[in-house]
Amino acid sequence: MSAKARNRNSFEPAQAQATIANDPGSPRPANMKRLGVVRRKIMTLEFLAVAGSAYLASIIYHSAFIAPSPPVMQYVFAAFFIATLFSLVSAGFQHFNAIQMRPLHVLLWTGVGAVGLAFSIMLSTLFLLKIAEDYSRGTFIFQVVCVSVAVIVVRLITYYRIRSSIASGAIEARHVVLISDTTRCTQYSDRLKMSAIQTVASFRSTWSSNVATEGDGRSPANEKIQTLIEACRAIGPDDIIVLATQEELPNTMNLASSLSELPVGLYIIPVDALDLLAGAHIVEFGSLLTIQVQRPPLSPLDLAIKRLFDLFAATTGLIVLTPLYLFVAIAIKLDSPGPVFFRQMRHGFNNEPIRVFKFRTMTALEERDEFTQAVKNDPRVTRIGRVLRRANIDELPQLINVLQGNMSIVRPRPHATAHNNLFQSKIAPFSRRHTVKPGLTGWAQVNGFRGETDTLEKMQRRVEHDLYYIDNWSFLLDIKIILLTLLSKRAYVNAW
Repeated sequence: MSAKARNRNSFEPAQAQATIANDPGSPRPANMKRLGVVRRKIMTLEFLAVAGSAYLASIIYHSAFIAPSPPVMQYVFAAFFIATLFSLVSAGFQHFNAIQMRPLHVLLWTGVGAVGLAFSIMLSTLFLLKIAEDYSRGTFIFQVVCVSVAVIVVRLITYYRIRSSIASGAIEARHVVLISDTTRCTQYSDRLKMSAIQTVASFRSTWSSNVATEGDGRSPANEKIQTLIEACRAIGPDDIIVLATQEELPNTMNLASSLSELPVGLYIIPVDALDLLAGAHIVEFGSLLTIQVQRPPLSPLDLAIKRLFDLFAATTGLIVLTPLYLFVAIAIKLDSPGPVFFRQMRHGFNNEPIRVFKFRTMTALEERDEFTQAVKNDPRVTRIGRVLRRANIDELPQLINVLQGNMSIVRPRPHATAHNNLFQSKIAPFSRRHTVKPGLTGWAQVNGFRGETDTLEKMQRRVEHDLYYIDNWSFLLDIKIILLTLLSKRAYVNAW
C-alpha cells in the first residue's frame, strides 16, 4: 500500500446519517415557518405582555391603595416606555438568537434580568427628569413583580411551543452537520434532536497526522477537506459540529481552520472530556485567554455566609439538643459496655484526615484504617444503635465538628478513609467531593443514596449527587436539604 493511500483524511457520508433530512435544493414546505419570523412574533408578544402587565399592575395598585381614579394616560405612557426598554434590552443582548440552543433556565433568567435593567433605566429617567415624586413607589414595585411574572410565563409557553413545533415540522429547525465516525454521529444526532436541532447530514472522518503531498504541493487530505467544504456549502447548514477524541484534536484544529471559510457556526466537541469541560468558561487570566475548567466551589462571600449559618445552627443545635444528648448517653451506657462517643477517621477538605464524633452504635469500635460498612441486620449494631441510626441521631455529635470548623451542616457526607481509598481509583472525579468541607447531611442522602455502597454503581450515583451539589450550591439549596433531612422519608432509607 502506498503512502498516499495510507496517509489521508477521508470524509464520507456516515452510513447511519447518509440521508440529508431536508435537501437544500428542494422547496421548503409552504406551511413551515422560518425561525426568524417566529422570533419576531415572540418579541412582539413579549412587548404586548410587558406593556399590558405594567399597565394593569399600575391600575390595580393605584385603585386599591391610592385613589379610585388613577391617572390613566400617565400609566399608559409608562407601560409602553417600560415595554420599549425591555424589548431593546432583549434585542440588544440577543435573547432569542439560537433560541433552541439555549437552556430554559438561561432564557428565563435573562428575561428577569432584562426586566430589572429596563426598570432601572426607567427609574434613572424619572430621577433625571425630576418627576420621580409623581410616580408611586408602590406602583413601581408592583409593576416590577407583575412584569417579571408575565415575562416568565410568556417565555415558558413559547419555549415549549417552539420545541414542539420544530419537532412536528411546523417551524424550520436549526440545521447542523456532524463530522465524526458513524457511531458518534448517530449518538449526537439523537441528542440534538431532543433539543429540536436537526442533523441534515453527517460525514465519517478518519484522522491522520502524516499527510503525503504530491509534486504540485497538493495532498489527498486537502482535497478531501475541500470536497467536504463544497458539500457543506451545498447543504447550507447553520452549524457544523466536529466530534473528536483527544488523539484527533491536533488534526481537528487544521480541519476547523479550513472550515472557517464557511458562513456557519463552527463547534468542536472533545467527546472524551465532556465531563471535565461541563462547567468550563473562556476567561482572561492576566493577558492570557484560557479555558477555565473549574472554579473554587464557593466565593469568599458564599463561604462567609455559610460559616455564619454553620456557627448559628451548630450552637443552637447543641443547646436545644442537650436533653436528647443526655438521654442518648444514658441509653447507650445501659444497653452495652463501652464509651458513649467514638471518633472515626474520615477525609475532610482537600483530602485532609479529620476525626468525626459519633454516638457509639456498635459493640466494636473501628477507629483503625480497617473499615467495614454496616449492613442490614449487622450483628455489630446494638439495640439502641439501630434506633439511633434509623433516626440519624448517631450523627448529631458532629455538630462539635461543625463548631471546630472541619465540617459543615450541609455538604457531601464524609466517608471513612479506607472507604475512600477503595473507590478513589475506580471513580475518576471521586476526590472532587473534597474540594469542600464534609457535612452532616447532603444532597445524595436526601435523595436516598446513603447507607451501604456494596456496588460501584451505588457509589457512582452518590458521587454524582455530591458533585451536583458542589456545582449548584446556593443558600436556598442548603435550606431545602435541611428540610428534606427532617421531613423526607428518602433521607432515612438504607440506614442500617
